[in-house]
Amino acid sequence: MNGPPGARILVVDDEPAIRRAVRTNLVHHGYQVETAETGQEALECLSYRHPDLVLLDLGLPDMDGLDLLRDVRGYSNVPIVVLSVRGAERDKVAALDLGADDYLTKPFGVDELLARIRVALRHAARPASGTAAVFRTGDLEVDLERRRVAVGGREVHLTPTEYELLKAFVSHPNKVLTDRMLLQQAWGPQYEAEAHYLHVYVARLRKKLEPDAQQPRYLATEPGVGYRLLAEEA
Repeated sequence: MNGPPGARILVVDDEPAIRRAVRTNLVHHGYQVETAETGQEALECLSYRHPDLVLLDLGLPDMDGLDLLRDVRGYSNVPIVVLSVRGAERDKVAALDLGADDYLTKPFGVDELLARIRVALRHAARPASGTAAVFRTGDLEVDLERRRVAVGGREVHLTPTEYELLKAFVSHPNKVLTDRMLLQQAWGPQYEAEAHYLHVYVARLRKKLEPDAQQPRYLATEPGVGYRLLAEEA
């Protein structure tokens, strides 16, 4: 096994045996794993833990997984791979139409599950803007697939929220991102008016990433609007 990918995966399933088996295999392959038994637990985890990918069972005790999928797609593009005993074509089509990235029918093999996860993470690391899986500008390097950040070759530890904020910048280099856009991606839609959170965390990122936090090289302020990641053109 190569170095641990480090991606955080949320497993949403009401069957303890499934959660335990999937968690054990993912942890063995280097992933960070969160689990949820209900749709409500999943929503809370999405808000506070910011997973890089969700494995979603459709048969949840408090809501249909399709409803959860619809809710999440209202504010997040996190990759979602459905794991379900529902094998009918109409169920697969419904999930994919609602925004699922992939659909795997139970029972499934571990190797196939791992392959589907790798593909979904690679796709997520290459958004429509054309960002590569490993983003580089100046001394800053962000490996979106492995969730690693380095400056001048030295790995930098970021909190989950700091990483989500940086990922939003890296996904849209050289574009102005409003406070609202950044708050929604890093904290969730319920925090869209909490601009003070954003200012505090941008300051933290600058201290960790910038050669001089008082004269930012990477994270520029756009007065009255938001912020911009200044990146060298390829």
